[in-house]
Amino acid sequence: MLSPNHEGINRLMTGTTTVGIVVNDGVVLATDRRVTAGYYIAHRKRGVKIWKIDNHVAATMSGGVADLQKVLDALTSVAAQYKIDTGKPISIRALANYASLIVFSSRPYIYLVHMIFGGWDPDEGPVIYMLDFFGTLTRETEFMSTGSGSPTAFGVLEDGYRRDMNIDDAIRLAVRAVRSAIYHDPGSGEGIDVVAITKDGYREIDSTPYIKESTR
Repeated sequence: MLSPNHEGINRLMTGTTTVGIVVNDGVVLATDRRVTAGYYIAHRKRGVKIWKIDNHVAATMSGGVADLQKVLDALTSVAAQYKIDTGKPISIRALANYASLIVFSSRPYIYLVHMIFGGWDPDEGPVIYMLDFFGTLTRETEFMSTGSGSPTAFGVLEDGYRRDMNIDDAIRLAVRAVRSAIYHDPGSGEGIDVVAITKDGYREIDSTPYIKESTR
């Protein structure tokens, strides 16, 4: 882990575009696939940046890979143990709060993590939360984006978002937001991964038809 004033933080936190959208029918998470280390492209089309925690919740990944894996491994274990103990899925609020405690308790050092938690909460329905590398946790009522491509993604999201849009339209918007960021941000690229989480569970989406549609 690095201290908050470490000169390498800004370099390591660049790269990536992640998007989370919440609508009445569920949540859509989307990310690019490029893996970077500063200006170095470490992997092309190999960077899976959506982590399935349980069938009702997932998280996007932005930041240091090792730190993200450590935190998300812990959350996955907590979710599995909760289900074993109680017979029901953990609430997303509880899971996000636990993640915040993990990250906050590492001070004065920090985990280089920036995540969007999203899914279908057993009690609250579709929700998304944003967690930054200081442990700050916020519930987002519409959408969120992280990473160096997020300024471009936010412009697309703000222009196209409607709470009453269906899941298919939310997928379309998420793909358009990440695709726009890929065109303008050198830290993002190599394709788009998308998942949708509804009351029926977690579903991976083939982004190809949506990408082709947005290029017409």
